[in-house]
Amino acid sequence: MNKKRGSDAERELLHLLSQQGFSVARVAGSGMISETSCDLFAGNGKKKYAIEVKISSSHKKYLRKEQISELIKFAKNFGLNPVVAIKFLRKGWWFITPNKIDKTEKGLVISFDDIKKQGKSFDKFVK
Repeated sequence: MNKKRGSDAERELLHLLSQQGFSVARVAGSGMISETSCDLFAGNGKKKYAIEVKISSSHKKYLRKEQISELIKFAKNFGLNPVVAIKFLRKGWWFITPNKIDKTEKGLVISFDDIKKQGKSFDKFVK
């Protein structure tokens, strides 16, 4: 994913979550330096998340194992729930916990069909 498209997706999700009553902060330098292992912090008093944001024009999204492992570790250190948010183009935002993402020989993969079964749509995530 190119940097602008990724940044635009992060900002879009930040605004959508804010409109639903979440306090949201975008993490500067995420993906650029090893100390920042998520793209957004979001919470509403009851739910608190470290979110890795992805976008896909395909029906599958491949992820690096190291990136998701770092997200889990980072979230745990903050006392947050790690979650991967993927915008499948023309299919909206979907959310999934890292432990539900399939492992491959080289990394991780989540298909749109799998995230519909094991993840949550935006509307269900914000409830």
